[in-house]
Amino acid sequence: MEVVMENFDKDKYKRAKKQVAEIKGFYIHLAVYIVINTFILVNIYLHSEDFWQWQHFITLGAWGIGLLLHASKTFGFNVLFGENWEERQIQKYIDKDKKEMDRFK
Repeated sequence: MEVVMENFDKDKYKRAKKQVAEIKGFYIHLAVYIVINTFILVNIYLHSEDFWQWQHFITLGAWGIGLLLHASKTFGFNVLFGENWEERQIQKYIDKDKKEMDRFK
């Protein structure tokens, strides 16, 4: 029994560590997005007669969509499946496994 709990704790630690790494990756992505797009927009502003053209904002918008998808994956919100859908599904399978393990005690 103690070995099972030890493995369970190790799995929890691995999952938590993976989640922290994903959050860190998102914040790095966000920082790069801000720096690069600021550079691009400032450069366009300084070298363009008409800054407010939609073509100047294509990178900002397309990359922004990618950043929003990255955020939804990292922080667990999903428009298609609702709030915490994935977590509820995972918890359902964890509970099912626990019931299976309890049958053999």
